[in-house]
Amino acid sequence: MPLHSQAVNTQSDGKSYEQLRHECLQKGVLFEDQDFPAAGPSIFYSQSVPVNIEWKRPKEICENPKFIVGDANRTDICQGQLGDCWLLAAIASLTLKKDALARVVPHDQDFDRRYAGIFHFQFWQHNQWLDVVVDDRLPAVRNQLIMLHSASNDEFWSALLEKAYAKLHGSYESLKGGSTMEAMEDFTGGVGEVYETKTPPGNLFAIMKKALDRGSMMGCSIDISSSAESEAKTTTGLVKGHAYSITGVEEVTVRGQKVQLVRVRNPWGQVEWNGAWSDDSREWNYVDAAEKKRILQNSSEDGEFWMEFQDFKRNYDKVEICNMTPDDLSDNSKRHWEVSTFQGNWIRGSTAGGCRNFIDTFWTNPQFKLELEDADDEDDVCSVVIGLMQKNRRKLRKEGMDLETIGFAVYEAPDDEDQQGKDFFRYNPSKARSKTYINMREVSERFTLPPGKYLLVPTTFQPHHEADFLIRIFSEKKAGALEMGSNVDADLPDPPMPSEPDEETDEERGLRRLFEQLAGEVRVTAASPSSDEVKRKEIKFEGLSLSTCHSIINLMDVDNTGQLEFQEFKVFWEKMKKWIMLFLSFDTDRSGKMSSYELRSALKAAGMHLNNQLLQLIGLRFADDNYDIDFDDYLTCIVRLENMFSTFFRWC
Repeated sequence: MPLHSQAVNTQSDGKSYEQLRHECLQKGVLFEDQDFPAAGPSIFYSQSVPVNIEWKRPKEICENPKFIVGDANRTDICQGQLGDCWLLAAIASLTLKKDALARVVPHDQDFDRRYAGIFHFQFWQHNQWLDVVVDDRLPAVRNQLIMLHSASNDEFWSALLEKAYAKLHGSYESLKGGSTMEAMEDFTGGVGEVYETKTPPGNLFAIMKKALDRGSMMGCSIDISSSAESEAKTTTGLVKGHAYSITGVEEVTVRGQKVQLVRVRNPWGQVEWNGAWSDDSREWNYVDAAEKKRILQNSSEDGEFWMEFQDFKRNYDKVEICNMTPDDLSDNSKRHWEVSTFQGNWIRGSTAGGCRNFIDTFWTNPQFKLELEDADDEDDVCSVVIGLMQKNRRKLRKEGMDLETIGFAVYEAPDDEDQQGKDFFRYNPSKARSKTYINMREVSERFTLPPGKYLLVPTTFQPHHEADFLIRIFSEKKAGALEMGSNVDADLPDPPMPSEPDEETDEERGLRRLFEQLAGEVRVTAASPSSDEVKRKEIKFEGLSLSTCHSIINLMDVDNTGQLEFQEFKVFWEKMKKWIMLFLSFDTDRSGKMSSYELRSALKAAGMHLNNQLLQLIGLRFADDNYDIDFDDYLTCIVRLENMFSTFFRWC
């Protein structure tokens, strides 16, 4: 068994499965899960329960319940009233991979003397494993389970697994509709990619062979055009709308010619392909006896069969590959994937820039630099799988949110590590990108790229759409990766040296007269300078707020008197002129406002570099509903930031 990272406890009170079971055994009570109560909202979030449902423990349903009878296998999975066949297909595939199954369904639990009405399961979510506990109260009608259940009436691992997965996502209803790949990833921590067999890459067979060499899980399916075609059997013995597993890829020599073969397994058994290379077909008579024995030695079970690769592509429509992360590969796998991960978010007003169609904001999306140094073994290019996953969208359905339409683009990167600006994307085409923008949990693609430095930009299709995301980058050889623009720093100019009155320029003498007119005998206090004096005809705004004036005093009052002396006022005035010119350069329509998406550029021009997290907070604080920032808020922001950096530098 491979080494695994420790799963995180998810119960709201922070207690582990072992702690909760021990407490129940000590008290002589059966566990009741307050985080996922036996009540209607745990089933439906959008409606009341339509039938009279009773929540029953297995010992109330049968006399001698078992967690697992024999080995967990495909016959333990029978669909209930919920439209989650995608989950069932993934569970069926999971039963074929015993090491992964043992992690998802820990075998340290049963209905024996240690029984306390509590069970636990482990799922991968957003780059970490979670341990999810449930009580064993299951929804039933007339003493029959209405959700996922085993064909054996006394076996309950699959029903409890579905309940734990429903708890993870908030309710049973949240599991309606999905892709098999989504659950396979949650069961393994792998990253999925989907290939259309009617328009495949030229090296699809090689991709599939490499995937199996690395211990990846693979499946295939035949599309249906209507629900009436679901599970319809074709004349060749295949079933439409069905999830199949791919368990082998081989090349054999027949009459001096290489023939590519794929081994496919129907998780439900029985129904098999009856064409060329099927069981007992004549094609096997032309294969060397030793090679035939090697290939067929593990293919005797019902439901598993071989197909010639061209027949496979003609009959199936999709191939799904779930590539394992390194910590999930079994010890006897031939190769390993290297993986880099990043987490981030799109926040409106700062980092939710939308796709390349929206060039004015596209550059504000989070950017990640990828350095591919070494080519693949026996090749001069690098194989890379990039997966972009949006987080928690199934759980957020009850709040009216659903999957965003997402995708990504890859550019050849310059040498610097700054966030690239608008002009870079205006004049540089992408080197690779996701095939399409689609509202799926994860968008993933495989690329072959020459060794070099690349810039990855994940986006929603429309700007201003918010979501959290996870990026995983899989490569054959270890690749360097970092988030661009992640440094927080400032390069602020030193204040000018004070001038003697008889050495002042005409501008400085005019500024001194203005200062004396404003300050009088008591100098400038915290309510000054007057916002009327700050105004310029090019800037349309109502004037500076008292809060902004306070921020200015805090920044410029270096001698801590609560007042500004003339030299302090002069330094401020020089800064103000620069800040005004910066604001005007970004207030393109002279509305007195600038786009909050341009704040990164404006602050950079002022000598301040902020990371995405700080820019997101500032955007949320100062931007209005149209993602604009007026001059007063802009000035407050820039003064407070300079004050922060100045204080930091004084203490360093």
